[in-house]
Amino acid sequence: MASTDASDFRLSVLNPGGRDLEQYFDEPVGPTDIGHPPINLHAFAACTRGSFHRATKNAIEEKRPILLLLRGNFRATERALAECQNQKRTVAVALKETGLHQIAAQLRDPGRLARFMRIVAQADGCVATTPEAAEIFRRARRERDSDTVAFIPTPYPLEDEQWKFAVAPNEQSGIFIGTREWDVPSRNHLATLLLAREICAATEESITVFNLDGRRGGKLLAELKFPPGKLRVHDKRGPYADYLREVAKHKIVLQLDRSRVPGQVAGDALLCRTICVGSDGAIERLAFANFCGEGRTTSHLKTITLELLKNIAARATAIVESQWRAAERISFQAVRRELAVFFERIGKRAGD
Repeated sequence: MASTDASDFRLSVLNPGGRDLEQYFDEPVGPTDIGHPPINLHAFAACTRGSFHRATKNAIEEKRPILLLLRGNFRATERALAECQNQKRTVAVALKETGLHQIAAQLRDPGRLARFMRIVAQADGCVATTPEAAEIFRRARRERDSDTVAFIPTPYPLEDEQWKFAVAPNEQSGIFIGTREWDVPSRNHLATLLLAREICAATEESITVFNLDGRRGGKLLAELKFPPGKLRVHDKRGPYADYLREVAKHKIVLQLDRSRVPGQVAGDALLCRTICVGSDGAIERLAFANFCGEGRTTSHLKTITLELLKNIAARATAIVESQWRAAERISFQAVRRELAVFFERIGKRAGD
């Protein structure tokens, strides 16, 4: 499909039996609007002005290509795939949780693995939000053409001014910790906090972290003995827009996550026009290639962080470069074009 045709492409995202309510993205969704923000898997519907469904019947009635999410024990997904294909819909499947630790946890059950293999083999195509998930899909459906699997990053509404949460570089201060989970080894939350403590001592920059583990999390943070007054702790979830405003105040977002996730924290940093340092998520590797954790030691990341903290010009340049990279691969326009081309390709194969 030519790129000029992508403006007419609409996608229905189906999360069969999921908790998220049905949502239509005919018009852009703003930060104050009711409903799910146009991020994560909802963003595939939002960037195409499509729709998000939990009922298979409603997705079928849209008469559009369908992105079907693999969720739970995959039983609902398998039933939905059969229903959609019976109605001659073009269907690609995608994992709802795609960190390597999450994929491993989902597929360690024999029954669930068997359903996964059947679904992936029968679908017209597979969309992966990380390169690693794409490789798993290709190997799981080795009898099918490899170009029926695509790595397509989760898009962000970078073109939409209402989602621009920018603060001038000379008004930013401190470091925002991008991880929260103490009990997931690959998140490296403790290692991130220890690195932040070193940087705090060297620069006197403040550190901001979310603690959603209550008293236990508070005690763990207290044991790290940050310099007095330098650790800011948020202990409650709030609206997504408020979270973005908080992130945007900071010079950098720091994390040492090694989970190979899609990269929501990096996507948040893009909306906030700040820099994400460390981590190996898909968006980190695309938009923040010069600052991500891929191939870099913690010591190297510390050096990068120190330079960005003290050099406003370097940080401003890094922000411009990351936005340019993101516009090429992660913006709504770029991903809509990728989706249109991919679904046309797998639709033709299904009809052959």
